[in-house]
Amino acid sequence: MKVPGDKSISHRAVMLGSIAHGKTVIDGLLTGDDCLSTIDCFRKLGVKIHLEGDHVEIDGKGLEGLKEPNQVLDVGNSGTTIRLMLGILSSLPFHTTVIGDESIAKRPMGRVTIPLKNMGAKIDGREEGKFTPLSVRGGGLEGMDYTSPVASAQVKSAILLAGLFTDGNTSVTEPEASRDHTERMLQEFGGSVQTDGLKKTIQGKQTLKGASINVPGDISSAAFFLIAGSIIPESEITIKNVGINPTRTGILDILTNMGADITIHNVHDEVMEPYADITVRYSNLKGVEISGDIIPRLIDEIPILALAATQAEGVTVIKDAAELKVKETNRIDTVVEELKKLGANIEATEDGMKIYGKSSLHGAEVSSHGDHRIGMMLAIASCLASGETHIQNSEAITISYPGFFEQIEELKQ
Repeated sequence: MKVPGDKSISHRAVMLGSIAHGKTVIDGLLTGDDCLSTIDCFRKLGVKIHLEGDHVEIDGKGLEGLKEPNQVLDVGNSGTTIRLMLGILSSLPFHTTVIGDESIAKRPMGRVTIPLKNMGAKIDGREEGKFTPLSVRGGGLEGMDYTSPVASAQVKSAILLAGLFTDGNTSVTEPEASRDHTERMLQEFGGSVQTDGLKKTIQGKQTLKGASINVPGDISSAAFFLIAGSIIPESEITIKNVGINPTRTGILDILTNMGADITIHNVHDEVMEPYADITVRYSNLKGVEISGDIIPRLIDEIPILALAATQAEGVTVIKDAAELKVKETNRIDTVVEELKKLGANIEATEDGMKIYGKSSLHGAEVSSHGDHRIGMMLAIASCLASGETHIQNSEAITISYPGFFEQIEELKQ
């Protein structure tokens, strides 16, 4: 099987293509709701973007080619869209208003707007610009040296994108390394970012040039089937062309530690993004501790890892993951609440959860809470549970994985 294109890479390809000079061609773009929100926002900023299937062509005019929109920019449910785009909007000498859905309205934007305001952007909104809707008037930014309190690729990327158009240099230092898709992709568009340990520095006034981008399969999407293959008896699944960027492969490290039978083959170690085929077979898993600097490398995979832990012998402890509280939902609470309905022995902690295996799961009425990763986790759980499972708000899954249920049905045949 194949999984859709990587969501993080798809967002960045559209954004950098929109602010580069010349034509950008993207193949394998994720056409889920989140990435369509990014395309819609940049079209409203005056960028010509042609989308046909997962093939995209962008007529880039550079940052100066973006125009003041005559309507609000709606990011829908996409945290990546709003946070990275704020870095770009902060560089533009005109006014924009940015909104999102109910989930976005609850998510903290201060972690991005505060450093951007320190660079000179004028940003206002609820609680002084910490929550949407947000009003941005940019331009005239100055570079800075910023130490981020959180390891977040969205925070880092927003500041680096703003720094791309300043005088002087802009640096971001993180407590742990976050995913590095922005740094890699800037190189594809002719830009550069210097790395010194956990510090990333970008030189201002760089000019980007259009590029050809092939988006690999999303390992966060593949994770659901890697775990399905590990916990559903007699399974064997091969997922082709999956991105294996080292900042994203914490899921593979943890599954290996749990005793999963995983083989990585046909590795393509590309300059931009490495990718490979991954085969997984059913195996007897054991409980482990998931904590520390691996958390940023698998933060989006924790909901499905929690399901895997319900089928592992012994106790699995997940900690240092308080970042889960500010995702599309409070994923600590929603994972625990919904897995308990299915019969799992699981409890929430202040910064994670404890899961006691091995549990026999049964069907129940459950809900995604509007969170795509919770919905997909519950769908995989339903394949293992006895009886019927009804998932409310399952339409949220289209945010990152159109065709998800059809692929499950194909695998079950």
